[in-house]
Amino acid sequence: MEREYDYVIVGAGSAGCVLANRLSADAGVAVLLLEAGGSHRHLHSHIPAAFPKLFKTKRDWNYVTQAEPTLKGRTVYIPRGKMLGGSSAINAMIYIRGRRSDYDGWAAAGCTGWSYDDVLPYFRRSEHNERIHDDYHGVGGPLNVADLTLHNPMSTAFVDACVEWGMARNDDFNGASQDGAGFYQVTQKKAARWSTAQAFLRPARKRRNLDVTTGAHATEVIVNGTRATGVAYVVGNERRIARARAEVIVSAGAINSPQLLMLSGIGPADHLREHGIEPVVDLPVGKNLQDHPAVMVVYESTKEVSLAHAEKPRALLEYLAFRRGMLSSNIGEAGCFVHSREGLEAADIQFHFGPAYFVEHGFETFDGHAFSLGPTLVTVASRGSIELRSVDPFSKPRIQGNYLSERVDVATMVAGVEISREIVQQEAFDPYRGREIYPGPDFTTGAELEEYVRQVAELLYHPAGTCAMGAPGAAVVDPELRVNGIEALRVVDASVMPTIVGGNTNAPTIMIAERAADLIRGVA
Repeated sequence: MEREYDYVIVGAGSAGCVLANRLSADAGVAVLLLEAGGSHRHLHSHIPAAFPKLFKTKRDWNYVTQAEPTLKGRTVYIPRGKMLGGSSAINAMIYIRGRRSDYDGWAAAGCTGWSYDDVLPYFRRSEHNERIHDDYHGVGGPLNVADLTLHNPMSTAFVDACVEWGMARNDDFNGASQDGAGFYQVTQKKAARWSTAQAFLRPARKRRNLDVTTGAHATEVIVNGTRATGVAYVVGNERRIARARAEVIVSAGAINSPQLLMLSGIGPADHLREHGIEPVVDLPVGKNLQDHPAVMVVYESTKEVSLAHAEKPRALLEYLAFRRGMLSSNIGEAGCFVHSREGLEAADIQFHFGPAYFVEHGFETFDGHAFSLGPTLVTVASRGSIELRSVDPFSKPRIQGNYLSERVDVATMVAGVEISREIVQQEAFDPYRGREIYPGPDFTTGAELEEYVRQVAELLYHPAGTCAMGAPGAAVVDPELRVNGIEALRVVDASVMPTIVGGNTNAPTIMIAERAADLIRGVA
């Protein structure tokens, strides 16, 4: 089967849904959106606190790294949403944009048009903020951004303890300053998840010029000469081709996008030849992989107020009947941004606080009540890579993160554990502080804490940078997100970030797609 469109978009995740909406707003163009997964309509996606139950299911790509020498030879799990909405339908819904210096750094490195002042209008265009109406925030956009309807008392204690420790109180991490402690705003509407499938795709699907095909696994970008002309994909056992009159746009994420490009002959020439693929263009596709490592610091709670009660039938009935209660929580309710040492331009540690026992991605259980602090490295020096494992497009790529391979990253993570302990010792936690479960009393010195960090560090599920943007001709994509050396092909997702932003990556990915839509239409 073969059909023709103006634009063919691969991937209906945080970026692809935005592009499908913005490009199909022009009734004169035909748009096809391909998604390997299925519907986002699932109770565990709809109910905020239930998102970990989607991990390692058919709605998750369920990626695992190679053995990581710097993490004691462990493999590291990377969940990625495999459904409409992509990872915005499986994440913790935290709305964080990153730091002004992130975007100004992109611009200074040759990414013209991506400074903070350049991208702020696109953040504002996508957003409808229920509480904050100022020059930093938007009203009337498709993406609903709200305060949590309920704050657990231990989350309040965390914010108060951070202030006692010496941080400023911050009620808007996306405003004038990111530093300080407060409660996260979330992509929810009426206490339910508001993914890009709901915010952007659902209102656009009624348009006759937009086709959405689920269960469609892209296998190759078709390149004639040096021009992308379409996409080959498989639905069931049937191979199909979608031709693109104008452009092919790859929005499959920081793991799948580089894999698809390499399968299409776009990538490191020597690596492609190793797999019998004749290079079309030699580019550093798959290099520069970055993510946010995190460790968990967990305490038993002396009061039975944690989200452990969310597992009870009463909590489900309360949520379904009234859209309130513990299941409306995103688990990571509160947080802070802090400098691990003096002299830093911006915070290098982000904390995620959960009034719950959250270990091993939620798979490890605990018979009791607890709270968890997750110091997270957001200024990342270490770099990894994505490579082909085989020419089979259904084979998972080879992921080597090299997490904490740079000494500064390890030192910062150790500092994060030490700061966690100091925060929990503040007076605000006196009513709740029980025994320290992790790291526990066996880890006290710097060397012991480094050992702990390497033993338990996981990721915050923010892969980025593998199709990095840079000055024209110097990277995988140019500042207009066009693949260097290939006409009519762009990459639009977190893979284009030259350096990962200092915070959760969903909002920045949506912003990238908003700006990309204007670049594609020639109105940026």
